Amino acid sequence: MAKTPAAMVVAGDREVRVSSPDRVIYEATDRTPEVTKLMVAEYFASVEDGLMRALLNRPTALERWTSGVREGMKLATGPMDRDADAFYQKRVPKGAPDYLESVEITFPSGRTAEEICPTEIAVPVWCAHMGAITFHPWPVRRYDVDRPDELRIDLDPQPGTSFVDAVRVAGVARELLGDLGITGFVKTSGNRGVHIFVRIRPEWEFVDVRHAAIGFGRELQRRDDQVTTAWWKEERGERIFVDYNQNCRDRTIASAYSLRPVLGAPVSTPLSWEDLAEVTDPRELNLFTVPERLADAGDAWAAIDDVSHDLEPLLDLWREQGEVELNYPPDYPKMPGEPPRVQPSKKVAEHWDEHGNWIGGER
Repeated sequence: MAKTPAAMVVAGDREVRVSSPDRVIYEATDRTPEVTKLMVAEYFASVEDGLMRALLNRPTALERWTSGVREGMKLATGPMDRDADAFYQKRVPKGAPDYLESVEITFPSGRTAEEICPTEIAVPVWCAHMGAITFHPWPVRRYDVDRPDELRIDLDPQPGTSFVDAVRVAGVARELLGDLGITGFVKTSGNRGVHIFVRIRPEWEFVDVRHAAIGFGRELQRRDDQVTTAWWKEERGERIFVDYNQNCRDRTIASAYSLRPVLGAPVSTPLSWEDLAEVTDPRELNLFTVPERLADAGDAWAAIDDVSHDLEPLLDLWREQGEVELNYPPDYPKMPGEPPRVQPSKKVAEHWDEHGNWIGGER
């Protein structure tokens, strides 16, 4: 069989070459046709304004599904996942075009890397050529990669809860932000969750933004008994988890207008708060419906850069709560004041000191 020739996609002022354009990335479902690699590239070009608002000048990791998305496929999240079907690209790929720019970022380990830093729509379109479907921008700009300009509130439904529950909790979160004089912008995760983004002045470090997220999450938990900030899954129950660790260095959330690796090509879609309240099935916001929605109603996040908030009201919450530290992700070095990194059901109190350090006995 003859190989299908590459296709060209118009992306801003450039034409971007897309190889294997008829490769199926998403198979057809009972509600959506199949999606080819060319269609993914054309989709990114069609949502240029919203996508670049999310990615512009941000270090960005790629989620690459080079063989497409199929039921049961696995995304590699660490070095042990050698047989995974997809992977995160955290460094500039070989063969990148000369218009692709990068910026050096530092991982929690202290290692550094040159990561893609999109400056024009041709960059994400070229990334589609490389099999990328989801973009994971850092909450910083290239001008200062150590001070975030964004607080990210990830509302993650736990087993026994649903997207509709996350939407309800998002409404409570909006009220809390309003009480603090803060404007939040909301989007679907593209799966079951809801994301709220708040632009902040880039005057604080990652640890401060994480503490602000903890303060917010714990206050939200106080106001609503269907909310939890428990790091250990065995303690969360049937509640909506506020994943405060999404604000750690090198922790990222799928960008606005990214596709997600779920059948039907769903999109992480910015919405007005009023429109979010009307959504019951986020799968209806997909590669086929979102460009039309964007063309008709515009980007719900068009004003997100109009104001940058002071983080102090959220840090005040954290201080009022006693500056309670919570667990970091397992690949982080042990952090000051962090609780023991052991499941509560396996913890023997006398084996740990007051600072969360293991001091003896069988683990």
